[in-house]
Amino acid sequence: MVGSVKVFKKSSPNGKVTVYLGKRDYVDHLDHVDPIEGVIVVDNEYLKGRKVYGQINVTIRYGREEDEVMGVKFVKEMSLLSEQVVPKRGAEKPLCPLQERLVQKLGATAHPFSFQLPTSAPTSIIVQDGIDIESKNPVGVVYDLLTFVGDNENDKQHKRSSVSMAIRKVQYAPLTISTKQPSTMVSKGFTFSNGKLNLQLSLDREMFYHNEQIRFNVNVKNESKKTVKGLTVAVVQNVEITLINGHYNKRVADFETREGCPITPGSSLTKTFTLTPSLNGNKDVRGIALDGFLKDDEVNLASSTATAENSTSATGFVISYVARVKCNMGAMGGELIADVPFKLMHPAPGAGSKKGKEPRSGNYARDDDENIVFEDFSRLRT
Repeated sequence: MVGSVKVFKKSSPNGKVTVYLGKRDYVDHLDHVDPIEGVIVVDNEYLKGRKVYGQINVTIRYGREEDEVMGVKFVKEMSLLSEQVVPKRGAEKPLCPLQERLVQKLGATAHPFSFQLPTSAPTSIIVQDGIDIESKNPVGVVYDLLTFVGDNENDKQHKRSSVSMAIRKVQYAPLTISTKQPSTMVSKGFTFSNGKLNLQLSLDREMFYHNEQIRFNVNVKNESKKTVKGLTVAVVQNVEITLINGHYNKRVADFETREGCPITPGSSLTKTFTLTPSLNGNKDVRGIALDGFLKDDEVNLASSTATAENSTSATGFVISYVARVKCNMGAMGGELIADVPFKLMHPAPGAGSKKGKEPRSGNYARDDDENIVFEDFSRLRT
């Protein structure tokens, strides 16, 4: 609808508490995260002296629930933020345009709230289990905005007056993309044989968008006495689980080729191969990391985890990608592998806007918005 803004709403089971959010994705800009701003509507007579509390909870699950035995749990649940939202404690914060519109529209029982996630909070990630992509308790990082009525912030027993809304912390590619062409050169010598096998791999750039084709520029120079029988070209997703100091990797796109082979002693090969890493063809592969998603969302591979400049700290599930080319020389000759790291991300919303203009992510009320359209959050995965 032209001149309108979508607002997500969800009510408690007893209908006494309703929460409104202008968006469900909160962007990590590395130096700050978009504030979680919304409005809660509750009848003061229903409270009867009780209060309304809000919490931002994160669940980091690093193993399947069905694999938990002998009391061992593969999950860590944390409350990142918690505060009293009705009646409001402390100084009043300035309202965003959407909150102003909602308070005006919903009346005196509407109470604005705001939370600020730390930049150290992990990015939303779901790890595919290969069976049920929408598992109730998926492996990965899941956020939850919980509001409830109680006598104190630990009084969560009143489920009928609680509202839980799934939200996501996301990252986008920077507006300024480096033109650097990453490359690597690797060599391998052989016992009792002179000369080396040299493999050079380069990419056109170090940042790619999801579903974009990646060009592998390959140069093989065989100065050894061995013969290269074939090549393997692949995109590998690396997953680091900081909570348990674990690490594994998965191929998300690959193929084997004998084009230009065999590369005999004294010969060389210069060739460009292309791959497009995507979830297509990998929907049944267990362990592949996906971007956090809600019901009916488009599901895609997890984006590379970005960190602030001169910072190497990241928490939760840290995702990275490498372009890989492998020279295969048979059982006796072994193999030679070249890896070039690159980033795979979504472009920032509004990235095509004029320079200096902040991209808009999610749905914001604007001065020219004439209507507010409510979408029931219960239709979405929570």
